[in-house]
Amino acid sequence: MTTTNSESMGNLQTALRHAAALLKNNPGLAERQAREILAVQPGADPAIRILAAALRMQGNVRASRDLLEPLATRYADSPSFLLEWGLVLGALGEAGPATAALRKSVRLQPEQAAAWRALGDQLALAGDEEGSRAAYERQFAAAARHPDLVRAADEVRDGRYARAEGLLREYLKQHPADVSALRMLADVGMKLGQFDDARALLEQCLELAPDFHLARHNYAVVLVRQNRLDEACEQVRRLLARDSANPNFLILMGTIRVRRGEHAEALEIYERVLKDYPNQARAQMNYGHTLKTVGRVEESIAAYRNCIRINPAIGEAYWSLANLKTYRFTDEEIELMRGQVTTEGGDPDDQAHLAFALGKALEDRGEYDEAFRYYHRGNAIRRVNHRHDMRVNVFNTARQIKTLTADFFAERDGWGCPAEDPIFIVGLPRAGSTLLEQILASHSQVEGTAELVDIIQTARKLGARSRRNPASNYPEVLADLTAEQCRELGERYLETTRVQRTDTPFFIDKMPNNFQHVGLIHLILPRARVIDARRHPMACCFSGFKQLFARGQTFTYGLEEIGKYYRDYVILMDHWDEVLPGRVWRVQYEDMVADTENRIRELLEYCRLPFEEQCLRFWETERAVRTPSAEQVRQPIYTAGLEQWRHFEHHLDPLKKALGPVLERYPVAGPDADVQSSR
Repeated sequence: MTTTNSESMGNLQTALRHAAALLKNNPGLAERQAREILAVQPGADPAIRILAAALRMQGNVRASRDLLEPLATRYADSPSFLLEWGLVLGALGEAGPATAALRKSVRLQPEQAAAWRALGDQLALAGDEEGSRAAYERQFAAAARHPDLVRAADEVRDGRYARAEGLLREYLKQHPADVSALRMLADVGMKLGQFDDARALLEQCLELAPDFHLARHNYAVVLVRQNRLDEACEQVRRLLARDSANPNFLILMGTIRVRRGEHAEALEIYERVLKDYPNQARAQMNYGHTLKTVGRVEESIAAYRNCIRINPAIGEAYWSLANLKTYRFTDEEIELMRGQVTTEGGDPDDQAHLAFALGKALEDRGEYDEAFRYYHRGNAIRRVNHRHDMRVNVFNTARQIKTLTADFFAERDGWGCPAEDPIFIVGLPRAGSTLLEQILASHSQVEGTAELVDIIQTARKLGARSRRNPASNYPEVLADLTAEQCRELGERYLETTRVQRTDTPFFIDKMPNNFQHVGLIHLILPRARVIDARRHPMACCFSGFKQLFARGQTFTYGLEEIGKYYRDYVILMDHWDEVLPGRVWRVQYEDMVADTENRIRELLEYCRLPFEEQCLRFWETERAVRTPSAEQVRQPIYTAGLEQWRHFEHHLDPLKKALGPVLERYPVAGPDADVQSSR
C-alpha cells in the first residue's frame, strides 16, 4: 500500500505539532522528535526551528544559532522566528541585535505576549528600566483576552494601580481560576508594596498552573523582598532546571546568594553570566556590587566602568563609584554625567542616582554650592515617589513611651529567651555603626552579618498591619504577650537569622532602625547587647541627606524631615535609658575617633568579651561589608569626616531649626573649635 503526498504532509504536520507541544515541558524529548523528523525530511524549516528552540532551552545556544542563522533572511518578517532569533542572540550576549529582533517581532505582531516578555527581559538586562517596564506592561495587555483584563492592563501601564486592582478583583470573583489575572493582581500588589498579598496570590496561581514560569519568577522576587531566602532559592532552582542559561534567573540567584552572605558563589554566578553576556550592563553592575562587598575594589571599579561604557544612562553605576567614598571622578566622567542629566523627563531612578553622584564628585573638588544643588535635586526626585510623613514617627514614638513603661518591664522581668548571641547596633544611618560592627567583628568570638530585617518583621507581624488594616496594633499588642510567647519570639529570631551566620558564639544585627524596637528586643531577648551608635546631629543628618539609600530611610530626603527624625530618635533613646537603665551602651562617634583604644576596651567589656589586640587593628579584618561605609572601615580611623558639614552650613538652617533643643546637647561651635559632645 502506497502513501499519498497528502498523507505524508498530514503525518509531517502531526509530528511537528507534537514536537512543538513537547517544547513546553520536555525540550529534550522535543529535540529527539525534531531530529527524527529531519531524518525523514531533511531541510524541513519548521523542524529546524523546533530543534533550535529545544537546544537553546537546554543551554546549547551556539548550536541553536548555527541552525537558525541560515534561515534569518528567509524569515526576516516572521514574528515567531524573530522571537526565537532574539532569544538566541540575547542568550549569546548580543544585546543590540537581540533587542532589534524582538522589537521587530512585536512591531509585526503586537499581540505576541511572549515577545513582549522577552523584550522586557532584554531591556532589563541592558539597564533600560523604563523600557523594560513598558514592555512588561504591553505583555500584560497582549496576554489579556477579556475586556476587563485589557482595561486593567491599561490602568497598570498608566500607573493607576488602585483602579487596576478594583477591576482585577471584580473579574476574579467571576473567574477565580484565571492564572493570568491572579498574576497581574499580584504584580499590582508588588508595585504597591503589599508583598504578603502578592505572595498568597502567586502561590494560588502556581497551584493552578505549576508551569507558569513568569509567575514563578515573580514569586521568587517576592520571597527575596521578604527575606525568605531559602524558599526563593528553591523557586529559582526550579526555573533554572527549565532554562539553565537564562541570565535573569541566574542574576536573581546571584542576588539571593549575596543576601545569604554567599559571596563567592554569587561571584561565580555573575562571572558565568558575564562570560556569555559581556555586554549586559545590569550584570556588570551586580558583579561590581559583590566585588565591592568582598573588598576587591579595583575590580569593582572596572565592573562599574564597564556598565557605564555599555549604557551611559544608568545612573546607579555612577553612584556606585561615588558610594565607594574613596573614588575620585575625572573631569571627563563628570562631563559625561552632566550630559546625562535631563531638565525634564528621564528615568527618575537614573536621574536621582546621577544627582547624588554629581554632588559627591563636586564636593570632592571643593565646589560646595553646586554640590549642594545636586544633592538637593537628588533628594527632591526621590521624595516624589518615596513619601515620609513626619507625624507618623512622632505618633509612634509617643505610643512607645506611653506603653512601654518602667512598670511594664518590671512586671515582665525574666521573660524572653535567655540567649546572649545577638549584639544589636542601633541608631541613625551614617552614625558610625559600620565602624562599630567592623571593630566587634574583628573579635574571634563575634561574626558580622548585615542589617537584618527580622526584628522589624516581628514587629509588623505582631501589629497585624495590612492594606485592609493600616493601623498597626504595635506596640500596644506587646502587653498581651505571655511569657511563653516572648520566649518563642526570641527563639524564632535566632532561628530565622541562622541563615546569615555560622557557629560563632556571638553575631551582630546592624539594622539601625531597631532603635524603635529596643523594648521588643528586651522583652524577647533580655540578655542580648544593644549598642547605640550616635554622631553629632549636624554631621549625622547632613551625611544622611547626601547619601542615596537603596531602600527605606525615606526621612533622609529633606533637611527638615531628617532633623525631626533625629530629634524623635533622641527622645525615644532617652526613654529607653529611663525605663531600662544601663540596658543600652552608647558610643559617641567623636569620642571613638578621639580616644579609640579606650572606647574599644569599654565596648568589649560591655559585650562581655575579652580584649583582643586585633580589634584595635580592625581595618585589617577581611570580611564582607555591604554598607556605604565599606571602604572607609577598611582604613584606620581618620578625622576628616567630622566637620564636612560645615562647608554647607549656610544651606542648613532648615536642619538646625528642625533639630531644635537637641543641638543644645551638642553645641555647634565655631569652625575652628573641637566638636563637643555629651554621653
